[in-house]
Amino acid sequence: MNNFMHLLFSTDFAFSVLRVMTPILFAALGALISNKAGIVNIGLEGTMLVAALTGVITSAYSGSAWVGLLCAVLSGVIIAALLGFFTLKFKTHIILGGIAVNMFASGGTVFILYLVSGDKGASTSLKSGVLPNLHIPLIQDIPVLGPILSGHNVLTYVSLVAVAGLYYLLAKTPLGLQIRAVGENPKAAQSVGVKVNRIQFISLLISGFFASLGGAYMSMGYLSLFTRDMTAGRGWIGIAAEAVGRSTTIGTFLSALLFGAADALANALQILKLPAELIGTTPYIVTVIALMVYAISESKKKKRKLTKAKLKETKSS
Repeated sequence: MNNFMHLLFSTDFAFSVLRVMTPILFAALGALISNKAGIVNIGLEGTMLVAALTGVITSAYSGSAWVGLLCAVLSGVIIAALLGFFTLKFKTHIILGGIAVNMFASGGTVFILYLVSGDKGASTSLKSGVLPNLHIPLIQDIPVLGPILSGHNVLTYVSLVAVAGLYYLLAKTPLGLQIRAVGENPKAAQSVGVKVNRIQFISLLISGFFASLGGAYMSMGYLSLFTRDMTAGRGWIGIAAEAVGRSTTIGTFLSALLFGAADALANALQILKLPAELIGTTPYIVTVIALMVYAISESKKKKRKLTKAKLKETKSS
């Protein structure tokens, strides 16, 4: 137990929180941008899987991790474009479309991996490219902060920059204003000349972009290979993080940090020699608890609004 507590309050644990938070944060940002436009992207999990496999295959055959990253991003954007095309053009139900993406990715990635390499379940025969870790000058020499903030994979820093970038996009740019307007009241936005379908399509593309970065990180940063269903629900946890964060950029980031801490805690619990099955449920238990707290707070918020509305009606009458 002493060893566990020492690990829990160490810089290594804080470092691992940021490390495991990265794919969750990318998925959460993808959920945020699409939800702001009033269109729920349930296909984040599948998009991450496709990007993870694409990154491994293309980096192995090209010999460049950066080429692999580029192709992974393109694959995620293409998946999002197809989802948007069928949803917005042919009016396919967005939830059913997202589920189809996830189901295709789960089985399709394994099938494609087998066709390309002959491997079943893991890309052991492919020499995947690995994106570099960055050691930040000056910061790496600061006690406590240095070991926590320096030495992460390049995509971890990209995810942190993406939080600031998405905040600026939504709050300070005309496109962000249109995205928020479409999400809040599409008919009103359309009445002033905003092309609702185009804005929602763009939002889905950005959502796919973020999700694909999370997938690429899983297979080219967190690990150096692809394994079957390696995202392990992180796309769904990202959607939960966005909901718990109340669809705000900062709130989403903090929620992703919380879920990352839960994931890191699951890894730290291995030192106690608890059953692996029990340890593996830790992130999902935290997700359920967080969603319960969120649902209760939302219910109380609605009750307060109804009470205020009734009081106004009583006073007016």
